[in-house]
Amino acid sequence: MGGISEKRVYLSPPHLGGEEIEYVKEAFAANWVAPLGPHVEAFERECALHSGRTGALALSSGTAAAALSAILAGIKPGDLCFCPSLTFVASLAPFVQSGAVPVLIDSEPESWNISPKALEEALSDAEKNGRKPGAVIAVNLYGQPCDMDRILPLCERYGVPVIEDAAESLGSCYRGRPSGSFGKFSFYSFNGNKIITTSGGGMLLSDDAEAIERARFLSAQARDPAPWYQHSELGYNFRMSNILAGIGRAQLKLLPLRVKERRAVFRRYYEAFSETPGVSFMPEPGWSQSNRWLTAIIVDPEKTGVGSIEIMKALEAVNVESRPVWKPMHLQPAFGGAKYYGHEGRDVSGELFAKGLCLPSGSNMTDDDISFVIGAVRDVLP
Repeated sequence: MGGISEKRVYLSPPHLGGEEIEYVKEAFAANWVAPLGPHVEAFERECALHSGRTGALALSSGTAAAALSAILAGIKPGDLCFCPSLTFVASLAPFVQSGAVPVLIDSEPESWNISPKALEEALSDAEKNGRKPGAVIAVNLYGQPCDMDRILPLCERYGVPVIEDAAESLGSCYRGRPSGSFGKFSFYSFNGNKIITTSGGGMLLSDDAEAIERARFLSAQARDPAPWYQHSELGYNFRMSNILAGIGRAQLKLLPLRVKERRAVFRRYYEAFSETPGVSFMPEPGWSQSNRWLTAIIVDPEKTGVGSIEIMKALEAVNVESRPVWKPMHLQPAFGGAKYYGHEGRDVSGELFAKGLCLPSGSNMTDDDISFVIGAVRDVLP
């Protein structure tokens, strides 16, 4: 194919729909530019409705939502916290920062998400050792939901609350239910690279009204109901601004379209490479529909003659952004001493990291953009 793309082809850029500016203008006209305001309240209602939850809290980031879920779950120093190893660090860091001891769980090949078999082994060991975990974090990797019909009953049997990290999976479904509707708490991310964005932001969700109100109190500096600024405990500055919530409201309207567009990008890649020896795709089990936030492929160098990093470097050379699959937490220096439970004697997450690559997946990619990326990948493959 040859040549360098004249414009940068990003991995997952923001995609505005046009109506965002009207919501922002409305916020300016009403002088609601500071945190809180009518857009915030409306965005919370709309996200709760989308997820089928009764309560939602708009926050400054998905990480802030994770941090509050750790507090609401009652995580104390020394508590065990189970989390898939194959995830972004923000899934786990807020729990460890609350004093939790991380226990890392491998992926299952069927979904790349937390392995119920490895999780059951970890839960059994914890019970034998007299240590009840504080929480299990179920992460929906790259938009693919976890197998909740296996995870939830397992955790219920051991009396451990589940927190659904749906940061990457807004718009996905598990057996017809929206991502973010499972567990004691769940949360979305609206970071600039997500399927919809508020530039930065997140949403905490739960059916526990009392817990959401507690989070609301903590997220606004834990100010007591007094005539002056009085604080009986320490809180956080975690609330979303009215302007960003307005952007989010416009973006949320377009969510079904964005899912359709991301899945169309995946389909183009799949049609191009599904028959290529040594190239495979992140699976989508029949019990789910992924938003395909990122299209992730596996490259077997024994069959292709090249590895994922070589392809990434070749794409970068022609002005195309890609990135390896998340480096698992059990391979991260920050979690070097953490206990790790593999899947049936394997290190699935390590295998995926060694061979995995995420291709540009933006919903605003043109046909020419996708064709250019496909051609650039083909130039590297034998």
